[in-house]
Amino acid sequence: MRIVYFTHSLSSCWNHGNAHFVRGVLRELIARGHEVAAWEPADAWSLGNLLKDHGPEGLEAWRAAYPELTPQAYGREPDLAQACDGADVVIVHEWNDPELVAALGRVRRQGGRFSLLFHDTHHRAVSAPDEMRAYDLSDYDGVLAFGESLARVYRGWGWGDRVHVWHEAADTRLFRPPEHEGRREGLVWIGNWGDGERTAELKQFLLAPAAAAGLPLDVHGVRYPEPALRLLAQYGATWRGWLPNARAPEVFARHLATVHVPRRFYARRLPGIPTIRVFEALACGVPLVCAPWSDSETLFRPGRDYLVAGDGEEMTRILGSLAADPDLRAELAASGLETVRARHTCGHRADELIAIADGLRGRAAQTLERAL
Repeated sequence: MRIVYFTHSLSSCWNHGNAHFVRGVLRELIARGHEVAAWEPADAWSLGNLLKDHGPEGLEAWRAAYPELTPQAYGREPDLAQACDGADVVIVHEWNDPELVAALGRVRRQGGRFSLLFHDTHHRAVSAPDEMRAYDLSDYDGVLAFGESLARVYRGWGWGDRVHVWHEAADTRLFRPPEHEGRREGLVWIGNWGDGERTAELKQFLLAPAAAAGLPLDVHGVRYPEPALRLLAQYGATWRGWLPNARAPEVFARHLATVHVPRRFYARRLPGIPTIRVFEALACGVPLVCAPWSDSETLFRPGRDYLVAGDGEEMTRILGSLAADPDLRAELAASGLETVRARHTCGHRADELIAIADGLRGRAAQTLERAL
């Protein structure tokens, strides 16, 4: 099968978590013998910021980790018909320009012999619904939604059984426990500050508990304004700046545990969507403690794969217990790793995508047969 994927950026993960999953699933498709082409805009916002901050050297980690992936950059007037030529499936990520999304729909309408899917991995369907409704998806065959709660939004917009739940997952070729266990100290949190929509939660469930438990805290990420940096310093946390996602496993391997603090929209408006960091942390065998979120799709085993703190005081107690109890850490790490390897690898998602594509081709064949 030939799969063409239009991403915001495959080469840059600067404030672009979707790159993590797409890299992993595309390489899994290649490993299964499928032909894969990835396209990204030459002026991608994420890539521009990465190069501004770190220069070409900022791309070295991803290139070393994913030598089989060679995305093609397009300019202002791409030949989309040529890019899609021979494709069986074309996937377009939601963080693309609306005009590109519409133009690919026109290619499909004008005789494109491929299934066209829109891939949504964000909360804008509930946080900025007018923006998402502005995308012209009239010629698309379906939507890939990264959680059931998001899929319900699209069903409410009339997509019915044409929306498919396609969760993110861990690229276990990269995200795995260290081959040789070394010294672990303190906590690590990998995440972007963003627009400050979880400042209170980060203070309650990460910064204050780490300080109260007496655990050093390393923080990695981008878009930290001066007030955020002052807040980190106030609680004794160390900001380490941007971390190439390909290097995250080695960072997890140096720490006792990590914490998941979901953004407010995922905790309240799109429950059940854990986002990519949960999958990646568990795949690396690092103990994970979560601020409250509802695993409404039973993706994991809360209390076994990770621990949940209901408030800041409970988070402090849990972190203290993890620091003092190596057996508890080992039990959590083993359980979370077991669940990821059994259900949530990019290999699983590659198989799911092929099944969705086969279903779409079967439906198209039935429609053609009825027309004849």
